[in-house]
Amino acid sequence: MSEQPLLEIRNLHASVDGAEILKGVDLVVNRGEIHALMGPNGSGKSTLANVLMGNPTYRVTNGEILLKGEDVVGMAPDRRALLGMFLAFQYPEDIPGVTLVNFLRTALSNRLGVDLTVLEMRLKVTDAMREIGMEASFADRYLNEGFSGGERKRNELLQMTLLQPELAIMDETDSGLDIDALKIVAEGAKRLATPERGFLIITHYQRLLDYITPHFVHVFFDGHVVESGGPELAQRLEKEGYEGFRAHV
Repeated sequence: MSEQPLLEIRNLHASVDGAEILKGVDLVVNRGEIHALMGPNGSGKSTLANVLMGNPTYRVTNGEILLKGEDVVGMAPDRRALLGMFLAFQYPEDIPGVTLVNFLRTALSNRLGVDLTVLEMRLKVTDAMREIGMEASFADRYLNEGFSGGERKRNELLQMTLLQPELAIMDETDSGLDIDALKIVAEGAKRLATPERGFLIITHYQRLLDYITPHFVHVFFDGHVVESGGPELAQRLEKEGYEGFRAHV
């Protein structure tokens, strides 16, 4: 018997304000796999990320999202997170008045189902920060307030390192990063790419994939996957652009 997929998306349709954005998405992500979803701006990539995580702005009109065999459509975002799903945002929000360490303590306590002491949490955060090259002083700063783009993305990586999700969705994580920050984020993601975890990396540039080699690449156009292949598909996109795929739409 084959292993149950970690994530299986079946004929997913979704709309916002009455306009259909996702138009029949089919995708399977197994444990230990890194999938890259590539498409131009406006193709619906970020909509897919938000729909997977349960953003109430979007309405699923048809299809299924199976996480470890359980349909999560209609399930609240926090319940999806408890099941092991994590979304690294393209533009992480700042939350004035909430320190990073307190935010992480609440998130990790919910994930583990136990209350961690302040000391336990600080030790975990300090170790994780050291691992990804983040200054310890950030622990007492308000969440993302005054953070640069690279620092915000490192904070997302810090959350993944601590929360250890089973499915990590990275939405345009390379957006706004210089080459040094990109390398740091890529190296951190590679450390988290274990046989127990699946990755869905959403991007429209090849450059992130220069540092993280996906097992599968999917071209996304007009709300659905139009072609799938291996890493060579990303290289073809880099050379030819997206225009050659419009015929599949």
